Amino acid sequence: MPLNDEHNSDSESSRFSESTAASSDSEYSRQSFNSDSSSKPSSPASSPPKMITFDELMAAARNLTNLTLAHEIAVNANFCIKHEDLPQNSFAGTVKQIVHKAFWDHLESELNEDPPEYEHAIKLFEEIKEILLSFLTPGANRIQNQICEVLDTDLIRQQAEHNAVDIHGLANYIINTMGKLCAPIRDNDIKQLKATDNIVELLRQIFRVLDLMKMDMANYTIQNLRPYLQRNLVDYERTKFQEILEETPSALDLTTEWIKESIEDELSSASDESSSSPGADSSSKRTISPTLVLNNGYLKLLQWNYHKTIPETLITDEARLQELREKLKQLRIIACVCLITNNMVGAAIVDVPGFAEQLKRISLPLLEGMNKKTFDLKEALNAIGVQICSKVNRCLTERGLPTLDEEMQSNLMGQITHIVEENNPVCSLIDKRIQFFLRSLLALPSFQKSMPTMPGGLSVIQTEMELVGSQYASIVNFNKQVYGPFYANILRKLLFPETPMGKAETGTATATS
Repeated sequence: MPLNDEHNSDSESSRFSESTAASSDSEYSRQSFNSDSSSKPSSPASSPPKMITFDELMAAARNLTNLTLAHEIAVNANFCIKHEDLPQNSFAGTVKQIVHKAFWDHLESELNEDPPEYEHAIKLFEEIKEILLSFLTPGANRIQNQICEVLDTDLIRQQAEHNAVDIHGLANYIINTMGKLCAPIRDNDIKQLKATDNIVELLRQIFRVLDLMKMDMANYTIQNLRPYLQRNLVDYERTKFQEILEETPSALDLTTEWIKESIEDELSSASDESSSSPGADSSSKRTISPTLVLNNGYLKLLQWNYHKTIPETLITDEARLQELREKLKQLRIIACVCLITNNMVGAAIVDVPGFAEQLKRISLPLLEGMNKKTFDLKEALNAIGVQICSKVNRCLTERGLPTLDEEMQSNLMGQITHIVEENNPVCSLIDKRIQFFLRSLLALPSFQKSMPTMPGGLSVIQTEMELVGSQYASIVNFNKQVYGPFYANILRKLLFPETPMGKAETGTATATS
């Protein structure tokens, strides 16, 4: 597609996107910002400035941790706790290895004494008993009584005084009980325990498997908790954040700054349109659409410098937004590469089946790991250019057409490597198209499942863009549901500073959707 064709509909598209968002903005009328609703529990209450103590700060931190964990469990179906060992060559890994070896060596020396010294072993049995009891569900009285009876540390101490401790018998009982309580995935670990003869190594391995069983139990709990959290997550997150705000009144400072910057962007955009259209009415803060302000703020998150702290209300989705940003960078480059190639040799290969897809398959592997500091984008683009020239020449040869001469190949590779340059016209155009698609997506009602029309030049990445757009819209719409009342208070303060402040209506949360 020629570059000049790409430019034709940009201004109309931009106006269409903004008008679509504005048309759904009736819920966000000024009346909703002036309202002083009754004290609803899910509405954020304003907090007077106060000094906060260390305990209050720690309570806020705990609330934030709980909020983040609950959010991750609910929205990430793959979230689970994993067992990770420290790297052996790391300082922490070396210290752990030395300390553990010293402990187990000491235990072995005690058990090899004549008579054996059982005090440390008894403490291990007591710890094992508590772990086994923690696995039991309410009502499992029979096995609970049995565990307490067999692993009665007072009784074991009495036996130790008379050198009558059946330590292997106790270990076998523990292994059999673990076999009854563990998940099927641990059956092989239980078999390996039964095949271990050395008592010290056996106790060591018992603790290793118990750690795995604790992880399994935690993941089982997460799996059962997920549906409940998903049903109640909006109210839970809003309530938790309100608690944080009461304990830390400055907890919305970054969010306020984020919204303020978005308002300034909208004012600047309105001013530019007004100056370019002499007959247009002069814009003011009162005529700015709150929905457009928020949507503009959400769009900026996909170009956010993540060395800078993200707004407080988006901390729970920071990793997901950063991942989407990196994916969009990759897709933008692929679209640029395809557009440049089509503009240079499109007439000769326009009817080659799936040629754009082939270009994408060439580019994708070479752009993996773009988010890493060690990634050299210019070098990757140079490699892409070489492979694309080779691919184009093969296609031309197969069709009996002359291949690209050295000058054309050099020109094609040069244009591809220049994508990295600031204000590159092709890159700016593709980025503008991507922004338009995402802006149009946010302008759609949250209940509408269809995607907006894909702008020209993005067809080669349409499938990936729709997937990214779906994930992005899901994050944005949920965030609006949770934090809509908080945003309403901030927007009312910034857009209508002369109106009395009151509690934001609960319904404002849906108004931002």
